[in-house]
Amino acid sequence: MKSPIRFFAVLVLSCLLFNEAAAKKAMKFYPSDHAFIRYMGRIDFSHPKLPRFWQPGVTIQFRFKGDDAVLLLNDEQLWGSNQNYLELIVDGKAVRLQTTGKQDTLSVKPYLSAGKVHEVILCKNTEANIGYLELRGILCQQLLKPAKLPFRKIECIGNSITCGASSDLSGIPCGKGKWQDQHNAWLSYGAVTARTLNAQVHLSSVSGIGLMHSCCNLDIVMPRVFDKISMRNDTITWDFKRYQPDIVTICLGQNDGVQDSAAFCTNYVNFLKKVRGDYPKAKLLLLSSPMADNRLRAFLRSSLQSVIKTLQESGDQKVQMHVFEKSYTGGCDYHPSVAEHALIADELSEVIRKWMKW
Repeated sequence: MKSPIRFFAVLVLSCLLFNEAAAKKAMKFYPSDHAFIRYMGRIDFSHPKLPRFWQPGVTIQFRFKGDDAVLLLNDEQLWGSNQNYLELIVDGKAVRLQTTGKQDTLSVKPYLSAGKVHEVILCKNTEANIGYLELRGILCQQLLKPAKLPFRKIECIGNSITCGASSDLSGIPCGKGKWQDQHNAWLSYGAVTARTLNAQVHLSSVSGIGLMHSCCNLDIVMPRVFDKISMRNDTITWDFKRYQPDIVTICLGQNDGVQDSAAFCTNYVNFLKKVRGDYPKAKLLLLSSPMADNRLRAFLRSSLQSVIKTLQESGDQKVQMHVFEKSYTGGCDYHPSVAEHALIADELSEVIRKWMKW
Protein backbone atom coordinates (compact mmCIF):
# COMPACT_ATOMS: atom_id res chain seq x y z
CA MET A 1 0.00 0.00 0.00
CA LYS A 2 1.30 3.46 -0.91
CA SER A 3 1.85 5.78 2.01
CA PRO A 4 -0.78 8.54 2.40
CA ILE A 5 1.95 11.20 2.40
CA ARG A 6 3.46 10.00 -0.86
CA PHE A 7 0.04 9.68 -2.47
CA PHE A 8 -0.86 13.21 -1.38
CA ALA A 9 2.44 14.59 -2.75
CA VAL A 10 1.85 12.92 -6.12
CA LEU A 11 -1.70 14.29 -6.20
CA VAL A 12 -0.53 17.84 -5.45
CA LEU A 13 2.20 17.64 -8.09
CA SER A 14 -0.27 16.33 -10.65
CA CYS A 15 -2.65 19.20 -9.90
CA LEU A 16 0.13 21.77 -10.22
CA LEU A 17 1.30 20.36 -13.54
CA PHE A 18 -2.28 20.24 -14.80
CA ASN A 19 -2.91 23.84 -13.75
CA GLU A 20 0.32 25.03 -15.37
CA ALA A 21 -0.48 23.21 -18.60
CA ALA A 22 -4.03 24.58 -18.55
CA ALA A 23 -2.73 28.12 -17.98
CA LYS A 24 -0.31 27.86 -20.91
CA LYS A 25 -3.06 26.47 -23.09
CA ALA A 26 -5.29 29.41 -22.15
CA MET A 27 -2.67 31.93 -23.27
CA LYS A 28 -2.91 33.36 -26.75
CA PHE A 29 0.03 34.19 -29.01
CA TYR A 30 0.29 37.82 -30.11
CA PRO A 31 2.82 38.50 -32.91
CA SER A 32 5.37 41.27 -32.61
CA ASP A 33 3.57 43.51 -35.09
CA HIS A 34 0.33 43.52 -33.10
CA ALA A 35 -1.14 47.01 -32.80
CA PHE A 36 -1.30 46.78 -28.99
CA ILE A 37 2.49 46.44 -28.61
CA ARG A 38 4.25 49.81 -28.24
CA TYR A 39 7.87 50.33 -29.26
CA MET A 40 10.20 53.23 -28.48
CA GLY A 41 13.66 53.64 -29.99
CA ARG A 42 15.54 52.94 -33.19
CA ILE A 43 14.23 49.57 -34.37
CA ASP A 44 14.63 47.66 -37.61
CA PHE A 45 11.15 46.65 -38.77
CA SER A 46 12.35 45.15 -42.06
CA HIS A 47 10.80 41.92 -40.81
CA PRO A 48 7.66 43.09 -38.97
CA LYS A 49 7.20 39.76 -37.20
CA LEU A 50 10.75 39.93 -35.86
CA PRO A 51 11.69 43.54 -34.97
CA ARG A 52 15.39 43.86 -34.21
CA PHE A 53 17.07 46.51 -32.08
CA TRP A 54 20.60 47.27 -30.90
CA GLN A 55 20.60 50.65 -29.15
CA PRO A 56 20.45 51.06 -25.36
CA GLY A 57 17.17 52.27 -23.93
CA VAL A 58 14.91 50.77 -26.61
CA THR A 59 11.65 49.74 -24.93
CA ILE A 60 8.69 47.45 -25.56
CA GLN A 61 5.49 48.25 -23.70
CA PHE A 62 2.14 46.45 -23.36
CA ARG A 63 -0.85 45.87 -21.09
CA PHE A 64 -2.49 42.52 -20.53
CA LYS A 65 -5.21 40.76 -18.61
CA GLY A 66 -4.45 37.50 -16.83
CA ASP A 67 -2.10 35.78 -14.42
CA ASP A 68 1.00 35.73 -16.63
CA ALA A 69 2.56 37.03 -19.81
CA VAL A 70 5.58 35.56 -21.55
CA LEU A 71 7.89 37.55 -23.82
CA LEU A 72 9.59 35.49 -26.52
CA LEU A 73 13.02 36.98 -27.16
CA ASN A 74 16.03 36.30 -29.36
CA ASP A 75 19.52 37.42 -28.32
CA GLU A 76 22.26 37.72 -30.95
CA GLN A 77 24.83 36.39 -28.47
CA LEU A 78 27.46 38.55 -30.07
CA TRP A 79 31.05 37.46 -29.46
CA GLY A 80 29.86 33.93 -28.76
CA SER A 81 28.61 34.17 -25.21
CA ASN A 82 27.72 37.78 -24.36
CA GLN A 83 24.15 38.19 -23.16
CA ASN A 84 22.11 41.38 -23.04
CA TYR A 85 20.88 42.86 -19.79
CA LEU A 86 17.24 43.94 -19.54
CA GLU A 87 15.17 46.06 -17.24
CA LEU A 88 11.74 44.53 -16.71
CA ILE A 89 9.18 46.92 -15.25
CA VAL A 90 5.96 45.23 -14.15
CA ASP A 91 3.18 47.31 -12.61
CA GLY A 92 5.67 50.07 -11.91
CA LYS A 93 8.31 47.92 -10.20
CA ALA A 94 11.65 47.34 -11.94
CA VAL A 95 13.94 44.31 -11.87
CA ARG A 96 17.25 43.91 -13.69
CA LEU A 97 17.59 40.65 -15.62
CA GLN A 98 19.84 39.05 -18.22
CA THR A 99 19.01 36.82 -21.15
CA THR A 100 20.27 33.26 -20.84
CA GLY A 101 20.57 32.01 -24.42
CA LYS A 102 19.87 32.69 -28.07
CA GLN A 103 16.17 32.19 -27.36
CA ASP A 104 14.48 33.20 -24.12
CA THR A 105 10.98 32.88 -22.71
CA LEU A 106 10.63 35.60 -20.11
CA SER A 107 7.66 35.18 -17.77
CA VAL A 108 6.46 38.21 -15.81
CA LYS A 109 4.43 36.12 -13.35
CA PRO A 110 6.94 36.35 -10.45
CA TYR A 111 6.72 40.15 -10.56
CA LEU A 112 2.96 40.74 -10.84
CA SER A 113 1.07 42.85 -8.33
CA ALA A 114 -2.50 42.12 -7.27
CA GLY A 115 -5.20 42.44 -9.88
CA LYS A 116 -5.91 41.07 -13.32
CA VAL A 117 -4.74 43.98 -15.53
CA HIS A 118 -1.00 44.63 -15.69
CA GLU A 119 1.45 47.05 -17.33
CA VAL A 120 4.79 45.78 -18.66
CA ILE A 121 7.82 47.61 -20.03
CA LEU A 122 10.95 45.85 -21.26
CA CYS A 123 14.07 48.02 -21.71
CA LYS A 124 17.36 47.02 -23.37
CA ASN A 125 19.96 47.95 -20.76
CA THR A 126 23.03 47.10 -22.82
CA GLU A 127 24.26 48.85 -25.93
CA ALA A 128 24.77 47.84 -29.54
CA ASN A 129 28.20 46.32 -28.98
CA ILE A 130 26.59 43.55 -26.89
CA GLY A 131 24.38 42.54 -29.81
CA TYR A 132 20.79 42.88 -30.92
CA LEU A 133 17.55 41.66 -29.38
CA GLU A 134 14.46 40.52 -31.29
CA LEU A 135 10.90 40.10 -30.09
CA ARG A 136 9.21 36.98 -31.48
CA GLY A 137 5.92 37.72 -29.79
CA ILE A 138 3.98 37.71 -26.51
CA LEU A 139 1.91 35.00 -24.86
CA CYS A 140 -0.89 36.05 -22.52
CA GLN A 141 -4.56 35.57 -21.84
CA GLN A 142 -5.59 38.88 -23.41
CA LEU A 143 -3.52 41.76 -24.74
CA LEU A 144 -5.13 45.13 -24.03
CA LYS A 145 -4.83 48.51 -25.67
CA PRO A 146 -1.80 50.20 -24.08
CA ALA A 147 -1.51 53.71 -22.77
CA LYS A 148 -0.29 56.16 -25.38
CA LEU A 149 3.37 57.06 -25.45
CA PRO A 150 4.10 60.55 -24.09
CA PHE A 151 3.62 63.40 -26.53
CA ARG A 152 6.92 65.08 -25.64
CA LYS A 153 10.06 63.73 -27.29
CA ILE A 154 13.75 63.91 -26.34
CA GLU A 155 16.83 62.52 -28.03
CA CYS A 156 20.16 62.15 -26.21
CA ILE A 157 23.30 61.95 -28.35
CA GLY A 158 26.44 60.83 -26.58
CA ASN A 159 29.00 58.25 -25.57
CA SER A 160 29.24 55.65 -22.78
CA ILE A 161 27.85 58.09 -20.22
CA THR A 162 24.65 58.47 -22.22
CA CYS A 163 24.52 54.67 -22.67
CA GLY A 164 24.49 54.19 -18.89
CA ALA A 165 27.65 52.08 -19.15
CA SER A 166 29.69 51.25 -16.03
CA SER A 167 27.01 52.72 -13.77
CA ASP A 168 25.26 49.81 -12.04
CA LEU A 169 27.26 48.08 -9.32
CA SER A 170 24.24 46.41 -7.74
CA GLY A 171 25.00 42.93 -9.10
CA ILE A 172 28.69 42.70 -9.98
CA PRO A 173 31.36 45.11 -8.66
CA CYS A 174 33.85 47.01 -10.79
CA GLY A 175 36.65 44.89 -12.15
CA LYS A 176 34.62 41.69 -11.96
CA GLY A 177 32.63 39.87 -14.61
CA LYS A 178 32.27 41.25 -18.14
CA TRP A 179 32.22 44.81 -19.41
CA GLN A 180 28.43 44.87 -19.85
CA ASP A 181 27.70 43.66 -16.33
CA GLN A 182 27.42 47.25 -15.06
CA HIS A 183 25.31 48.62 -17.96
CA ASN A 184 21.95 50.16 -17.10
CA ALA A 185 20.30 52.33 -19.78
CA TRP A 186 16.99 52.40 -17.88
CA LEU A 187 18.66 54.35 -15.06
CA SER A 188 20.87 56.50 -17.32
CA TYR A 189 20.50 60.27 -17.05
CA GLY A 190 18.66 60.54 -20.37
CA ALA A 191 16.07 57.89 -19.55
CA VAL A 192 15.51 59.28 -16.04
CA THR A 193 15.21 62.83 -17.41
CA ALA A 194 12.62 61.70 -19.93
CA ARG A 195 10.50 59.95 -17.29
CA THR A 196 10.78 63.00 -15.03
CA LEU A 197 9.49 65.21 -17.84
CA ASN A 198 6.93 62.67 -19.11
CA ALA A 199 8.64 62.36 -22.48
CA GLN A 200 9.76 59.68 -24.89
CA VAL A 201 13.51 59.31 -25.33
CA HIS A 202 16.00 57.85 -27.79
CA LEU A 203 19.56 57.19 -26.59
CA SER A 204 21.68 57.73 -29.70
CA SER A 205 24.90 56.74 -28.04
CA VAL A 206 27.95 54.49 -28.34
CA SER A 207 30.62 53.82 -25.72
CA GLY A 208 33.98 55.34 -26.64
CA ILE A 209 32.65 57.49 -29.47
CA GLY A 210 33.81 61.01 -30.11
CA LEU A 211 33.00 63.92 -32.35
CA MET A 212 36.39 63.80 -34.11
CA HIS A 213 38.38 61.12 -32.28
CA SER A 214 37.03 58.03 -30.54
CA CYS A 215 38.82 56.03 -27.89
CA CYS A 216 39.55 52.37 -27.42
CA ASN A 217 40.43 51.62 -31.07
CA LEU A 218 36.90 52.51 -32.16
CA ASP A 219 36.90 53.09 -35.92
CA ILE A 220 33.80 55.32 -36.02
CA VAL A 221 32.86 58.84 -34.92
CA MET A 222 29.39 60.19 -34.18
CA PRO A 223 28.85 62.19 -37.41
CA ARG A 224 29.43 59.00 -39.40
CA VAL A 225 26.94 56.77 -37.57
CA PHE A 226 24.27 59.19 -36.39
CA ASP A 227 21.91 58.16 -39.18
CA LYS A 228 22.09 54.42 -38.43
CA ILE A 229 19.78 52.08 -36.50
CA SER A 230 22.75 50.18 -35.09
CA MET A 231 25.16 53.00 -34.43
CA ARG A 232 28.03 50.86 -33.20
CA ASN A 233 27.92 48.64 -36.29
CA ASP A 234 27.27 51.52 -38.71
CA THR A 235 24.48 49.53 -40.40
CA ILE A 236 20.91 50.08 -41.64
CA THR A 237 19.90 53.67 -42.32
CA TRP A 238 17.46 55.18 -39.82
CA ASP A 239 14.38 57.02 -41.09
CA PHE A 240 14.35 60.30 -39.17
CA LYS A 241 10.69 60.82 -40.05
CA ARG A 242 9.84 58.07 -37.56
CA TYR A 243 10.90 60.22 -34.62
CA GLN A 244 11.15 64.01 -34.50
CA PRO A 245 12.30 65.12 -31.03
CA ASP A 246 11.31 68.44 -29.47
CA ILE A 247 14.77 68.76 -27.93
CA VAL A 248 18.11 67.05 -28.60
CA THR A 249 20.90 66.93 -26.04
CA ILE A 250 24.44 66.44 -27.32
CA CYS A 251 27.03 65.20 -24.83
CA LEU A 252 30.26 64.67 -26.76
CA GLY A 253 33.89 65.58 -26.13
CA GLN A 254 34.97 63.27 -23.32
CA ASN A 255 36.65 60.90 -25.76
CA ASP A 256 37.97 63.70 -27.98
CA GLY A 257 39.72 65.32 -25.04
CA VAL A 258 41.43 68.70 -25.05
CA GLN A 259 42.69 69.44 -28.55
CA ASP A 260 42.85 72.10 -31.24
CA SER A 261 39.87 74.29 -30.44
CA ALA A 262 39.33 75.60 -33.98
CA ALA A 263 39.19 72.10 -35.45
CA PHE A 264 36.91 70.84 -32.69
CA CYS A 265 34.50 73.77 -33.07
CA THR A 266 34.42 73.43 -36.86
CA ASN A 267 33.58 69.74 -36.63
CA TYR A 268 30.98 70.42 -33.94
CA VAL A 269 29.28 73.10 -36.05
CA ASN A 270 29.23 70.82 -39.09
CA PHE A 271 27.69 67.99 -37.07
CA LEU A 272 25.02 70.28 -35.61
CA LYS A 273 24.13 71.46 -39.11
CA LYS A 274 23.56 67.81 -40.01
CA VAL A 275 21.40 67.33 -36.91
CA ARG A 276 19.49 70.49 -37.78
CA GLY A 277 18.84 69.12 -41.27
CA ASP A 278 17.37 65.96 -39.73
CA TYR A 279 15.44 67.84 -37.04
CA PRO A 280 14.48 71.28 -38.42
CA LYS A 281 12.19 72.18 -35.49
CA ALA A 282 14.10 70.76 -32.53
CA LYS A 283 15.96 72.74 -29.90
CA LEU A 284 19.60 71.69 -29.47
CA LEU A 285 21.12 71.61 -26.00
CA LEU A 286 24.90 71.20 -25.94
CA LEU A 287 26.26 69.59 -22.77
CA SER A 288 29.69 69.38 -21.26
CA SER A 289 30.82 65.95 -20.15
CA PRO A 290 29.68 64.96 -16.64
CA MET A 291 32.99 63.05 -16.32
CA ALA A 292 35.17 66.01 -17.29
CA ASP A 293 37.99 67.18 -15.06
CA ASN A 294 38.65 70.90 -14.63
CA ARG A 295 40.86 71.18 -17.71
CA LEU A 296 38.44 69.41 -20.07
CA ARG A 297 35.47 71.28 -18.57
CA ALA A 298 37.14 74.61 -19.31
CA PHE A 299 37.93 73.51 -22.87
CA LEU A 300 34.36 72.36 -23.49
CA ARG A 301 32.90 75.52 -21.96
CA SER A 302 34.84 77.82 -24.29
CA SER A 303 34.34 75.54 -27.29
CA LEU A 304 30.58 75.26 -26.84
CA GLN A 305 30.31 79.03 -26.43
CA SER A 306 32.12 79.45 -29.74
CA VAL A 307 29.94 76.84 -31.45
CA ILE A 308 26.73 78.51 -30.27
CA LYS A 309 27.95 81.94 -31.36
CA THR A 310 28.72 80.59 -34.84
CA LEU A 311 25.32 78.93 -35.19
CA GLN A 312 23.40 81.93 -33.89
CA GLU A 313 25.25 84.25 -36.26
CA SER A 314 24.20 81.93 -39.09
CA GLY A 315 20.56 82.28 -38.04
CA ASP A 316 19.99 79.24 -35.82
CA GLN A 317 18.61 80.58 -32.53
CA LYS A 318 17.40 77.24 -31.16
CA VAL A 319 20.73 76.36 -29.55
CA GLN A 320 21.82 76.59 -25.92
CA MET A 321 24.44 75.00 -23.68
CA HIS A 322 24.76 73.68 -20.17
CA VAL A 323 27.96 72.93 -18.28
CA PHE A 324 28.07 70.39 -15.45
CA GLU A 325 30.25 72.05 -12.83
CA LYS A 326 30.90 68.82 -10.95
CA SER A 327 32.71 65.62 -12.02
CA TYR A 328 30.61 62.47 -11.65
CA THR A 329 32.98 59.52 -11.46
CA GLY A 330 31.55 57.17 -8.81
CA GLY A 331 30.89 54.25 -11.15
CA CYS A 332 33.34 51.89 -12.83
CA ASP A 333 36.23 53.32 -14.86
CA TYR A 334 35.44 56.83 -13.55
CA HIS A 335 31.95 56.84 -15.09
CA PRO A 336 28.90 58.20 -13.25
CA SER A 337 27.18 55.72 -10.95
CA VAL A 338 23.44 55.07 -11.03
CA ALA A 339 23.02 57.46 -8.09
CA GLU A 340 25.03 60.12 -9.94
CA HIS A 341 22.98 59.61 -13.11
CA ALA A 342 19.96 60.55 -11.00
CA LEU A 343 21.71 63.75 -9.90
CA ILE A 344 22.64 64.59 -13.49
CA ALA A 345 19.03 63.95 -14.52
CA ASP A 346 17.75 66.28 -11.80
CA GLU A 347 19.98 69.06 -13.06
CA LEU A 348 19.23 68.42 -16.72
CA SER A 349 15.48 68.15 -16.15
CA GLU A 350 15.38 71.64 -14.67
CA VAL A 351 17.33 73.08 -17.59
CA ILE A 352 15.02 71.44 -20.14
CA ARG A 353 11.84 72.26 -18.22
CA LYS A 354 12.76 75.93 -18.08
CA TRP A 355 13.77 76.19 -21.75
CA MET A 356 10.90 74.10 -23.13
CA LYS A 357 8.36 75.50 -20.64
CA TRP A 358 7.43 71.96 -19.70
